[in-house]
Amino acid sequence: MTFVALVSLLFGGRQLTLSASTLRSGLRFSVRGLKGQSVKPGLRNLKKASSPRDEIAQMVANAEQHSFSDRRFLVCPFATRKVASQLTRGRNFENPKTFLLEFEAGPGVLTRKLLDTGVHVIALESNKSFIPNLESLKKEFESRLEVVHSNFVKLDSNPYALLKGELCSETLFNNLKIFEVPWTSDVPLKVVGIVPSKDERAFFWKFIYFLYECSSIYSYGRIELNLFVSERMYKIFLAKPPDKKTYQALGVLWQAACDIHLLHKVPCSSFLTTSRKKSSGSNSVNELLYLVQLTPRKDLFTDFLTTDNSKTFIMMVKQCFGKASTKL
Repeated sequence: MTFVALVSLLFGGRQLTLSASTLRSGLRFSVRGLKGQSVKPGLRNLKKASSPRDEIAQMVANAEQHSFSDRRFLVCPFATRKVASQLTRGRNFENPKTFLLEFEAGPGVLTRKLLDTGVHVIALESNKSFIPNLESLKKEFESRLEVVHSNFVKLDSNPYALLKGELCSETLFNNLKIFEVPWTSDVPLKVVGIVPSKDERAFFWKFIYFLYECSSIYSYGRIELNLFVSERMYKIFLAKPPDKKTYQALGVLWQAACDIHLLHKVPCSSFLTTSRKKSSGSNSVNELLYLVQLTPRKDLFTDFLTTDNSKTFIMMVKQCFGKASTKL
């Protein structure tokens, strides 16, 4: 474990201690003031770190110190360039109406690489502490970046979100002037992000209902998801019978609804993580996260499968796997 002592005028000259250790699950870090005092966000005034990665680690540690979320941030320069290249390859992003939405953008490392390719980026971030740094990129890239304080993972989860002042997909898309297109049109929006491991199943169950109902983001057309997922979730997406362990209703529904492609595999050592849990043998730096592309099929809906009866179809598939050993 290494300790870096920093002195900042922002905190009255108090010494701050950044501790970082490379554990099996990746880089873990924490920020402490003297005598265990908590430190308020204000990393811009800290003394510069010895390397870009150290500086990013400080920013993330400062922003997430009071958070109990389990987040990862892609910070490896080679990996971010590769991902940006994969996402923008073969697409016309010079059209001002073509967007790429990045959720949980964090310190903006991938955001910058995406902007370098010429793409128009919408950066969604749930932690307000990261917003100023993302906003600073707007000055450099002019009108090609929009920064929005919103949690994409929880988007449209609460039917009373508007009453609580939370952002819903309809308000978000209207504000960004993203309009509905026919289902058979080209992909109107590409989404990229890292799904928190503890929320994976809930996230994909929620969005598969959205997809089959053409609700939430899918009411605007065939929105393409490009998501970093765990190896276990990747195997579920591709599972075939007779693999009873990974061949599940969730995977079947996504296979039926989307063309699924693996774009890239990135080792966990390329990420910073905010997890406060102790590492385990199954979560090592050699573990991979899989960048999976999920593109809804143009011919998904037919005379037999419609948005009106899609819930019945989903329930039928779930029932079949609930009694997998029963003969039809």
